[in-house]
This record gives sequence, C-alpha cells and structure tokens, in this order.
Amino acid sequence: MKEYNLEGFERGLFELGIKLSEEQKTQFLQYYELLVEWNSFMNLTAITEFDQVITKHFLDSLSLVKVCDVAQAGRILDVGTGAGFPGIPLKIAFPEVEVVLLDSLNKRVKFLNEVIGQLGLSKITAVHGRAEDFARQKDYREQFDLVVSRAVANLSSLSEYCLPYVKVGGRFVSYKSGKLNEELTAAQKAIHVLGGEAKEPVYFQLTGTEDERVQASFGSDRKVPHLIRILYGAGRKFIFVQYFRQVAGVQTKTFTHVLSNKPRLPIVFDNANLPKLFFLKQHQFVHA
Repeated sequence: MKEYNLEGFERGLFELGIKLSEEQKTQFLQYYELLVEWNSFMNLTAITEFDQVITKHFLDSLSLVKVCDVAQAGRILDVGTGAGFPGIPLKIAFPEVEVVLLDSLNKRVKFLNEVIGQLGLSKITAVHGRAEDFARQKDYREQFDLVVSRAVANLSSLSEYCLPYVKVGGRFVSYKSGKLNEELTAAQKAIHVLGGEAKEPVYFQLTGTEDERVQASFGSDRKVPHLIRILYGAGRKFIFVQYFRQVAGVQTKTFTHVLSNKPRLPIVFDNANLPKLFFLKQHQFVHA
C-alpha cells in the first residue's frame, strides 16, 4: 500500500470527536484503494482524488455523530448505500454496531462484499434489493435502531422508503445539503402517516470545505399497522383505506386514512398480509 498524507483526515476526525486505531486508519486506506480500483471499470463515484474522498465521502459519512450516538445504535440500515456510504465508514469507525447495506444494483453489492472481505469486517451484510420490497419483510420491517441514507431523493420519498424499517423509539437520518424548509414541509404528511416525528435539522460546514451540509432526523414515535405501510409504500396517487379493529368477533372501532403519494408498485395484498386484529371492510377500499 502506498503512503498517504492523513493530516486532513486526522484533523477532521478530531473535529468530530472520533478516535481511530492504526488498524482502523489502514482499513479506510484499503477501502479507498478498492474504491478507485473498482471505479475504473464500474461507476461507483465521480470523486476519486484522495483528499476529496476523505472529506466528501469518509468524513461526511462520519458526521452522523453530530446527530446521534452511533456507538449505541445497535443495528443500522443504510438504504441506497451505493459504494458503501455512509454504512462502511460507520462500520469501520464503530465496529461494535451491526450494519446492513441495502442497494438495488447487484454489481455494487459485489463491490461491497469485496470491501467487507478485504477489510475483514464482521457483523455487516450487503443485500441486493429495493427498499420498498424489503420493508414488507418481517426480518427488516421495524427492526433497526438507526436507518441512514445519502441517496439523492427528496425527503418525502426517502421517508416512505426508510421509516418503515425504524423501530419504535429509533431514528431515520437523511444526509442532505442546502436548506430543507420546502422539503420538510412537503414531507410532513408522509412522515406523520408512517409514524415519524421530525427533529430539528442539524446544519454544519463540511470539514476543510465551504460545503454546507444538513442532517434531517426523524424519530419513530408510534407503531404503524403493516397495512398502512404496504399501501403507502406501494400505492396509487390517492388511496382511501377504511379498516376496523375486531375483538372477539365484535367491531369496536373504525379507522379511515386518506393517503396520497406518487405511483410506486401495483397493490397486491390479501388478509394474510394484515395484522391479526385488522381487517379490510369489503368494498371499502378504493384507489384512483
């Protein structure tokens, strides 16, 4: 391995309050070299110069510490991880946490598995699939203490994709740049329907640059019926859902939700998809 000037990296780590061992620093360098090598024959990143990767990928990924105590996160999901950001830098810096990397492109997952193997990382898995599909699986739905994403999408869409994975009491954090007022306003409905609660955004300047960053954070404050998650994540432009709670054969309460989002997938479900106490009233489900 060639020698690199780590002054900028170490300065950025100091500002973030992160201490790395020599082994961890070496893992970051190995990661950088694999990134550049694989990027020569597949599109992983437009940034390949060492100092730029350190700042705009590694330190930016680690800036999550400005929002929460990553070491105490337990289980982290990185949605739309791409070349492994922020999931792999978080795993290197905080080896005690469990990390799942989710990406829709299989060739990127192959790269991630190569990085995991070459760096000797444990308790980290790269998974090939779409966020809206995996959120329906019980092994993933509401199973993560912390869900993160640097994906380029608006907060409304990211909330739909990411909040279903968050445990009650957990958190979803979106890495963004610029001002978020309009995005936050547009995302409020999706956040509320999916059981989220918006926290105060954290604005900061990326170490060694003039780039402004912001991390939008959302807590999961209540458990949402799986039916609502399915319909909201997969629905049509307008969805009208009426369902009721039945106890010992007696209808006790009727709930009605009107959901609105962009077209995603065809709605395919049956009563086996619903929680035991929730049933659809026949002919009460209409979509436009």
